[in-house]
Amino acid sequence: MQTLKGPAVFLAQFAADDAPYDSLPSLATWAAAKGFKGVQIPTWDTRLIDMKLAAESETYVDEIKGILSDSGLILTELASHITGQLIAVHPAHDQIMDSFAPEHVRGNPAARRAWAEEQLRFAARASQRFGITTHTTFSGSLAWPYLYPYPQWPEGLVDEAFTELAARWTPILNDFDAHGLDACFEIHPVEDIHDGHSWEYFLDKLGGHPRANIMYDPSHFVLQALDYLAFIDHYHDRIKAFHVKDAEFRPDGKSGAYGGFMPWSKRAGRFRSPGDGQVDFGAIFTNLSTYGFEGWATLEWECFIKNPEDGAREGAQFIADHIIRVSDRAFDDFVKSGADRAANRAMLGLEDL
Repeated sequence: MQTLKGPAVFLAQFAADDAPYDSLPSLATWAAAKGFKGVQIPTWDTRLIDMKLAAESETYVDEIKGILSDSGLILTELASHITGQLIAVHPAHDQIMDSFAPEHVRGNPAARRAWAEEQLRFAARASQRFGITTHTTFSGSLAWPYLYPYPQWPEGLVDEAFTELAARWTPILNDFDAHGLDACFEIHPVEDIHDGHSWEYFLDKLGGHPRANIMYDPSHFVLQALDYLAFIDHYHDRIKAFHVKDAEFRPDGKSGAYGGFMPWSKRAGRFRSPGDGQVDFGAIFTNLSTYGFEGWATLEWECFIKNPEDGAREGAQFIADHIIRVSDRAFDDFVKSGADRAANRAMLGLEDL
C-alpha cells in the first residue's frame, strides 16, 4: 500500500492575463497560500514556461525549481493536453484545433502536427532535467466523429484509425522511454481513448508499450455512466497520474449523456468542485492507496457554478482530508500468533502426515 502525495494543482484553469495568475512566481505564491504542495504546469502556456528553453537549459530548469521551492512547492508533472490533441486531428476539427497551435502552422495540418511532436519531445527532455518521471497528455482523435454507429461503420474504419493513432504515438513514446518518462493519457471523451475498451484497443496497437499509461480522472467516467471504481481494478497497473475532479450526472426528460447542445448549466452531466458532485472520492483514494499508486492527487478545477478562488481553496483542503496515511502494521497485530510451522501443521491435523 502507498500514501498518495498531495495536494497538487493543475495550473491550466487558473492561469490568466491578470495578476496573480499571469506568471509562474505569482501563481506559485497563490497556490502555496491555498494549501497546495505541488503544481502541474501546462506546457502550452508561455506565460508559465518556455518548453524549448526547458529542454535545452539546466540553468532555466533550476530557475523554475527555485521559483517553486521559494513557495514550498515542487513540480509534479508537465501536462501537454492541448499539444497531444494535435498529434491526431480529424479534418472536421481542423479549424477549431488550429487555435491550439501557433500562427505559423495554422492552416497546415502536417506542419501543426510536426510542431506538436517537437513540443512533446521538448517535454521529454525537460522532464528529465526536472527529475520527474510522469507526463500527462491527450491522445488526439481520428475516429471520434464516427462514435455512434449510424450510418454503420465501413469495415475496418475503426481499426485503421487506431492503427494510425498508435503509429503516430510510437516514436514519441520511444523518445519518452529514452528519457525515463511515462506518458499518462487522460481517458476523455472526444479523444479516441475515452473508456476501457478504447484504451485496450490503443494499447494493443502499441504492442503494450511500457511508457503508455493512464491519467485517471473519474469525472469523465461519471458523465459516461462508467464504473470509475471498477476501472481502477482493471487498470491500476497503468494508472500513473490522478486528477481530482468531480462531476454529476442527472438525466431528465430532455437531456442525457449527449447534452442536447446545451450550455453546461443545462446539461445532465456537469463538472463540479470536489465534494459538490457525485464522485465517491473516499473509495477512490482507498483503492489507489491499496493498489500502491505512487503519484500525486492533483486538483483539476472545473465547475459550472462555483467561483474558482473558492474552488481552489476548498479543493486543496478536500484532497488533504482524503489522503490516507497508510498503516505500517495490521490493525489486528495485537492478537497475532508467532510463526511456528509445527503448530500450524498440528492445527490443520497434519502432525502425523
